[in-house]
Amino acid sequence: MGQLTFFLGLQIKQNRDGTFVHQGKYTKDVLKKFDMGVAKPFSTPMSMTTALDVDEDGERMNQKEYRSMIGSLLYWMTTRPDIHFTVCLCSRFLASLCTSDKQAMKRIMRYLRFTLEFGLWYSSSLTLSLCGYFDADFAGCQLDRKSTSGTYQFLGSSWYLGPLTSSLV
Repeated sequence: MGQLTFFLGLQIKQNRDGTFVHQGKYTKDVLKKFDMGVAKPFSTPMSMTTALDVDEDGERMNQKEYRSMIGSLLYWMTTRPDIHFTVCLCSRFLASLCTSDKQAMKRIMRYLRFTLEFGLWYSSSLTLSLCGYFDADFAGCQLDRKSTSGTYQFLGSSWYLGPLTSSLV
């Protein structure tokens, strides 16, 4: 059967140094589905000044489309830890969707367009030490004073990697 190269939307490239997993094809397909294939790319998933909030007066939007966008982004998080925070922040507002929420989702997709070939690198080294990091903002949400936290765990020498380099092809 040969080496594994594609599995459940994940593209896998293997060599003797390790394995690179990314979702370039899936990203292109989903961007095309939501008419974001030719949108101007952004270099960050969220603006530093963005503060999502419940907008009681805002124009309501189609929940089906927004939920589909959230579902796609949740699947992207398997290989893209860089969008985890912003996707979870956007998913808080599923009950009361407004156009401002959709703009935040589009910003994430425009960022993904900018970083199509980013993914995870798993080294084939024999060291399997577990390293973890944790961060939290205590009562950071202005609406209900809930905390937002995040963790990263690395097994061995796995790490997040930008575009696939020529040595992995």
